[in-house]
Amino acid sequence: MATQASNPVIDIGIEESQRKAIAEGLSRLLADTYTLYLKTHNFHWNVTGPMFNTLHLMFEAQYTELALAVDLIAERIRSLGFPAPGTYSEYVKLSSIEETAGVPKAEDMIRLLVQGQEAVARTARSVFPTAEAASDEPTADLLTQRLQIHEKTAWMLRSLLE
Repeated sequence: MATQASNPVIDIGIEESQRKAIAEGLSRLLADTYTLYLKTHNFHWNVTGPMFNTLHLMFEAQYTELALAVDLIAERIRSLGFPAPGTYSEYVKLSSIEETAGVPKAEDMIRLLVQGQEAVARTARSVFPTAEAASDEPTADLLTQRLQIHEKTAWMLRSLLE
């Protein structure tokens, strides 16, 4: 008689309800990060004007960093025992960043990316209380790293508008 495999119990010192709440927050962060990745990649492809080379290269560095970040965030969600969202329809529901229709002017692209970077930072910051309440240091560390990157990138982009 074959026994049916059951899901092993996760016993990492964080209650399931806390892990679920953290995973839900990280899912919003993943959706924001992926949406910003796609927007940044789109702008990389479509930027024009006198700052083309500078922006093209800057956007490439930014979307490459974001592509790595989505993997780290998704893997943290999985480590907590929950599925990571991975479809556009899920991201649309979870993300605080709206898509940009058409091809904006270069300066508008910069403004939109500043808004996106700041939105991701706000989302990351919003997950902190839940992670801290659960003594979830790995998530807190991930959030700290994401905040440093998004706040610095927003500053660099804002500097182009001054």
